[in-house]
Amino acid sequence: MVLSEIWIYPVKSLAGIRLTEAQVEEKGLQYDRRWMITDPFGRFITQREFPKMAMLEVTIQEDSLIISNKLKPENRISVPFEPVSGKQLSVTVWDDTVDAVTVSDEVDKWLGAELELDVQLVVMPEKTERKADPKYAKNNENVSFADGFPFLLISQASLDDLNSRLEEPIVMQRFRPNFVVTGTSAFAEDYWKSFKIGDLSFEIVKSCARCVLTTIDPETAVKGKEPLKTLATYRRVNNKILFGQNVVTKNQGLIKQGDEILLTE
Repeated sequence: MVLSEIWIYPVKSLAGIRLTEAQVEEKGLQYDRRWMITDPFGRFITQREFPKMAMLEVTIQEDSLIISNKLKPENRISVPFEPVSGKQLSVTVWDDTVDAVTVSDEVDKWLGAELELDVQLVVMPEKTERKADPKYAKNNENVSFADGFPFLLISQASLDDLNSRLEEPIVMQRFRPNFVVTGTSAFAEDYWKSFKIGDLSFEIVKSCARCVLTTIDPETAVKGKEPLKTLATYRRVNNKILFGQNVVTKNQGLIKQGDEILLTE
């Protein structure tokens, strides 16, 4: 079994970036969902309500992110790693309220124009703690602005199985994983408890319940009924549609595309 793809999503709910290697940290992969767009009251916003967020893509520079419009790549804004406005505030992600810092008035203005909304971009300082759900967390882990847990793993075979049932195949990016694995049977990951990627150890905490975000085409921002309609016919458990596994790490370090994956339990 091999780690075939590594993905991060620096700004929550904007497009992802595929990497060939990444640094594993407690809260998630380095840069993954450390930034988030909120309304003026600090409440997070996502593609669930505003599908056009899918059309904003992100690249990483030495000291900044670049956010650009997929349809007009020349329309872009630089997001400095070191906040310029730097106003401290409380922000809300689902049921959690955590400390964050604003980044730049210029970035807020650009994002507001692109999304036609009154928004602000915030970053999570290193010292901010946001605890993963204690019902499932293994060691009181912290998480970034991700929905619930630091990492998400999906096997390529699970997507292949789903695509064999769909009229039109979909891409893995619909599900926004961090780790894609090849060399397994479909949904083998449902039965894993712990595993290693290279030298680093990880634990699976729970299956991932999927929402309407998966029905938004990441290339066009058009919303449809699939894949939830089909997944509901064979992946529904206790009224939740499950696809992928939420993961925490036991240690930190570097992982690379092509690393071997070894089951430890």
